[in-house]
Formats: sequence, C-alpha cells, structure tokens
Amino acid sequence: MRALFWLLTLLTLAVAAAMLARNDGFVLFILQPWRMEISLNFFIILLLAAFALCFGLFRALQFTFSLPKRARFWREAREEKQARDAVEEAIRLLLAGRYGHAIRAAERAWQAGQLTGTAAIIAARAAQRMRESEKASLWLERARSTGSEMEIAIGMIAAEMALEQEDFTGALQHLQELQRRHGRHIAALRLELKSMQGAGNIPAVLKLVRQLEKRGGMNAAVGEEIRRKSHREALRRHEGDSEQLLAYFQALPKEERTPRLALDAARSLARAQAPEAAAGIVEATLDVECLPELTALYGQLPAEPGKALIGRIARAEDWLKNRPHDAILLLSLGLLCEKQMLWGKARSYLEASLAITPSRAAHLALARLLDTLEEPDAANQHYRQAANIEENQAYLA
Repeated sequence: MRALFWLLTLLTLAVAAAMLARNDGFVLFILQPWRMEISLNFFIILLLAAFALCFGLFRALQFTFSLPKRARFWREAREEKQARDAVEEAIRLLLAGRYGHAIRAAERAWQAGQLTGTAAIIAARAAQRMRESEKASLWLERARSTGSEMEIAIGMIAAEMALEQEDFTGALQHLQELQRRHGRHIAALRLELKSMQGAGNIPAVLKLVRQLEKRGGMNAAVGEEIRRKSHREALRRHEGDSEQLLAYFQALPKEERTPRLALDAARSLARAQAPEAAAGIVEATLDVECLPELTALYGQLPAEPGKALIGRIARAEDWLKNRPHDAILLLSLGLLCEKQMLWGKARSYLEASLAITPSRAAHLALARLLDTLEEPDAANQHYRQAANIEENQAYLA
C-alpha cells in the first residue's frame, strides 16, 4: 500500500509539472521607467529558489546562535557518560572485592558532579568493607548532602558499621529510624537480628527469626539453629532456678520444643539438681521421638531407689518393646536397674547392650556391677575391654 501511495504521488507531481510547463502565462514587473517580463514558470522557479535560500540562511543563523547551548549540552552529556562509566566500574570493582579501586572509581564520578549520591554510597560501602570507618563516615556524609533518596542505603551502611564496632545500641537506633521512615524490609530485619543477638535480647531474637521465616528471608535450618542457641542461652540464664527453667521450657510453642532443645533443658535441670523434672522432659520427648542422647541421659539422671525409679524402669521397658535392639536404651535400663539394686536385671540389660553395640560406657557399667557382685576377674576383664574402645559418641562416654 505504501509503494502504491508514493507511485500515485509521483504521477500526480509529474502531471502537475507537465501542465505548468505548457503554461503560456507571464509575469510583468513595472518600475518606471523600467519594465521586466518573465514567464510564469520561471517566476515560480525563482520564487521557490528564493524560499529555499531564505530558509537555508535562517537555519544556518539558528544553528550558529545555538552552538554555545549545543556545546554545553554535549559537554554535560559527555561528563554524565563518564560519570556513569565510573559508577559502573565502581560497582563492578565493589562486587569483585577490589575495594580500593572501587573508591577511586567512585571518586571520579563524584568529581564529575554526576550520580554523586550513588558514587558516595558505593565508596562508603567499599570503605566499610575495608573497615576504614573514618573514610566510610566521610562518604556517608557526602551521600547525605545529595538528598534523601539515599536515606535507606545510608542507614543500612551506618547500621553495619555500628555492628562491626560491636555498637549494638547504635545499630538498633539506625535501624529503628529506618523502620520509622520507610518500614521494615528483609535486609534490615537481618541486621536487626544480628544487633539483638549481640545485645543478648533473646525474646526479640526469637520474634525476628519467626518474622524472617514467615517472609522467606531465612532458611528453616538456620532459623532452627538460631532458635536453639537462643533457647539454650535462656536456659543457661535460668539454670540457678529449676522452677523458672522448667516454666520457660513448658511455655515454649510446641513446634519449638524439639528433641535437641529438650536435651538441653533436661541437662540444665539435672545441673540445677532437679532430676525428676529433667526425667519428665525426657519421657515426654521420647514418647514422641527417639534421640540417642536423650535415651542415654535418661539412665544417667540421679535417682534414689523407690517408687519413682521403678516407674522410670517401667517407662523404659515400654519403649524397649518398640526398640528391642536399641543398645543405648538397654544401657539406660541397666543403669536404672542398678540404681534400684535389681542386680540380675541390670546385668542382663548391660550384657544385651554389649551384644548389640560394644561401648565403653556399657563395659564400665557392667564392670562396676560385677565389682558389686564380687566377681573381680570378670570385672577386670570388662575394665580392660573399656580401655581398648575408642568411644566416639559423647552420650556413651
């Protein structure tokens, strides 16, 4: 269609030109005492030529007078391109870990007067990575002078610098100011988590871990490890008061009372001279999930002969029905029966444990029992066997 349009246009122009060429008209110019007569076609040609000449002169004058403005525009465009190139180079060098070169590239962009805020932030980040706090602070001040669009980046870098200097209160102040102005985002929450960990604020740490997991900002395994460490620290703080310790553990959400944490709580209660409370935690956990360390601890908890100890033995024997080849459970049963002075049962359980998995702990327990039963030769044999075993399981040591 476009080709057909232009073809028709050319044909129309050709017809018009042919009609004008056959025109016999003329133009008469009179200026007494002169007169000039020219053909109409020639006059039209002269008129078009004069228009073209005037238009050309006008454009030339316009171009001439606009040269200073054009020169300024092209100079600014060149400077902006140089600044952008410098900023791109600074980013590349920052990501490559060449922090000194990144600062120099950012300095070039700053001096060019283009993208100054971005250049200052890059230089501040590079200086912070080099742990040059004074230089980083200088660049942060420069970034602040460029306007508020860099406020979030400035706050994040300032918080990281405070964290590196172990100024947890200062880091939290920067992050709280960011939160007040711009709301929370995942990177800021991670920094806040580190600040709270450094400050020892366990409730805040647990709250932030839950928020990060909910937003997909933290791996579940990492969150679990942080929670466990936080709970362990809380248990350690309550270790002088077994009632508070037990109350803290029982108040935890069910999903956070993992077997590993139950082990930590039971050990803390045992150190706090509350073996019955520790046994209760172990029993509640082992009823749901088996953990070798918990099974071993159950037999190691102090106990006096009596009804409570008989109840523990019965509970362990119930577990044994489902785990008849569990060497650690058999060892714990042997230790419990020894405490209850059920010598025959203790011996049979310990021998069964050794038959499944020989361990130093089982050999030593059986040797002590044989000493009690006045069988020194058999006891010495088990002492020698215990000495020859390289125990690599702490809960069986």
